[in-house]
Parts: sequence; C-alpha cells; structure tokens
Amino acid sequence: MTRVFNFCAGPAALPTSVLERAQAELLDWQGRGLSVMEMSHRSDEFVSIAQQAEANLRTLLQIPANYKVLFMQGGASSQFAMVPLNLLGQGGTPNYIYSGIWAKKAMAEAKRYANQHVAASAEISQLTAMPSQADIQLSADAAYLHYTSNETIGGLRAPEVFQTPEQVPLVCDMSSDILSAPVDIEKFGIIYAGAQKNIGPAGLTLVIIRDDLLDQALEITPTMMQYKVMAENESMYNTPPTFAWYLAGLVFDWLLNDIGGLQVMAQINQRKAQKLYQAIDTSDFYTNPIQPAYRSIMNVPFQLADDALNARFLADAQEAGLLNLSGHRSVGGMRASIYNAVPETAVDALIDFMRDFEQRHA
Repeated sequence: MTRVFNFCAGPAALPTSVLERAQAELLDWQGRGLSVMEMSHRSDEFVSIAQQAEANLRTLLQIPANYKVLFMQGGASSQFAMVPLNLLGQGGTPNYIYSGIWAKKAMAEAKRYANQHVAASAEISQLTAMPSQADIQLSADAAYLHYTSNETIGGLRAPEVFQTPEQVPLVCDMSSDILSAPVDIEKFGIIYAGAQKNIGPAGLTLVIIRDDLLDQALEITPTMMQYKVMAENESMYNTPPTFAWYLAGLVFDWLLNDIGGLQVMAQINQRKAQKLYQAIDTSDFYTNPIQPAYRSIMNVPFQLADDALNARFLADAQEAGLLNLSGHRSVGGMRASIYNAVPETAVDALIDFMRDFEQRHA
C-alpha cells in the first residue's frame, strides 16, 4: 500500500500511526471482542475512552479547571448559531471581527438573533492583513467579541490574541489552527473548532467554555444546542459521535506522547511553513497575497504566474503523489494545507515539485 501526501484543507490528513492503531483495534478494542463503533456510549469502556481523551486534551492545552470541554456534533458551522444563542440571554450586542469567508458566515448566522456590531475589519487591507488590537472598537453594550484565528480559505491568521474588557468574553473559531501551537486558554471565554483539520475525522466539534458562561442562553435555544445541558451531561445528552471521539483521543495521545506536546508541534509547523513560503517568495513563478506577518501557518494559498497552467499543475502534482492542492473555488489558484499530521517530508516533496514545474513551464 502506498500513502500519498495529502494537502486537503479538510477533512485533512491524519497521523499514519493513529490510523494504524485504529485499524488494529477496529474489530477488537483492547481484547473486548467488539469495535468502538459498536460500544454503548454509556459503557465503562467508552466512558474510559472519553475521559482519557479529555484528560490528554487538558494536558496539551493546559485547560484550567474552571473550563468545561464539550465534544459536540454539527461542525463549527453549528457554533456560528450556538455562540449567540448561548451568550445573548442577558442582552447586549454581539461584536465581530471580519477577516474573511468564515468570519462572514459566523456574522451572517448571528444576525438571525440580534443586531451585530463589526468591531474591526480586514477589508481595509483587502483581506491581506488582520486588524490590530488598536483597530478594535467595541460597542458600548458588547455581549462578546468573536474572531476567527485562521481563515482556512484565504490563508490569513491573527498573529496575536485580541484583548477585551473583563466583562466581554472573547470567543474564537480555532477550527483550522487549534493544537498547532500552545494557547493561553484563560484569555478566552469560548474556543470552538471543527475536528477535521487538527483534531480528528469530520463529525466532531470541540468546545472549550468558561464555567460562568454556561447559564446565559436565550430561552429559544434548543436543548441540544445548550452548552449548559451538554456540560451537565458530559457531552452525552444524546448519543455522541463515538468513533470520531475515539479517533480524536488517539490524535491527542499522538501529540502528547509521540510528538512531545504543542511546543514541539509548533516548532515543526513553523519550520514547514517557513520552507514553503521561502520557496514561494524566492520564485518569480509563484506568489502569495498575504502580508508576511499575517500568513497562515496551516493553509498556504499561492498563485501560478499563468492561470492557464493550473490544470496541468494539479494533474502533474497528483501523478507525483501530491493530492488536494487546488485552491478554494472562491479564490482559485492553489492551496497547500499543512496541518499537524502533514509530515515535513510532504512539504519538502511539494517544494521540489514546484521548483521542477517552474523550470519546465516558466
């Protein structure tokens, strides 16, 4: 069997060792004679899987005791609605930082429940730089400030954690960069992330929420969408996505025990990204539109000098075992997503291919 190098933006590459372990345990989990997919979520076996996954995640991110960890369904897109539904019960205006397509989707969903305030916008830079702390203008009655730490499609990231007054919780969509580096959890009220980039397979959504925010939901909030209900039921109010939860736990174990934690992972990720950006910046054939200080470490978009060569580039890359390099349909060009599980050898192979393609077509 040959494993290719997968640069998909999501569902994304998973660590080979994690897949091999899941394969080995698929029919018989730890001698129990059944698969994790066949277990009751209330069983002692699965409860131990869930508890170990949370414990490893808490260790990785150093999550304080006054924060709940929720394993939910619906993807990050469901959180676009759940955040305002769960935080606007005491009134106030939701505040947002506009930075690209995913921030825009979150803002559009919040409009269903309240008038919102755009506290800062990346439009002034044509989405090539994130707003700074000095750019943020909160409304007088801000209920929270929401931002997207990494725009997967545009390749734009926030290089700093924004600051808010104590009474205004900071909410962050970290779907595409969570677990790529250490995070100071205490700076946030809520962090949420879809799993299918750095956490595990699609079907699971992670929410980390400070305890004092659990009882601020609007009365119209459906039971299944209430953070408080999920926290009180340890994410098992209904049947959770058990196999995705199990696989996420294997990824947490891989990060903690195979990689050595998020400090080490951050160094690897920085090295991968620096190599790829250097290859782009030293070429007359490839370009990246984002200002260097705001470039994503996880998603690297780039354009070829001639768009007519795009199809040839993708076809040749696939033949070389480099898959899913097409840019998002809204922006075109190419995009290499180099999440945690994408090895440095994959980035090296991509750079070699890019140089060879340039020599043949420049």
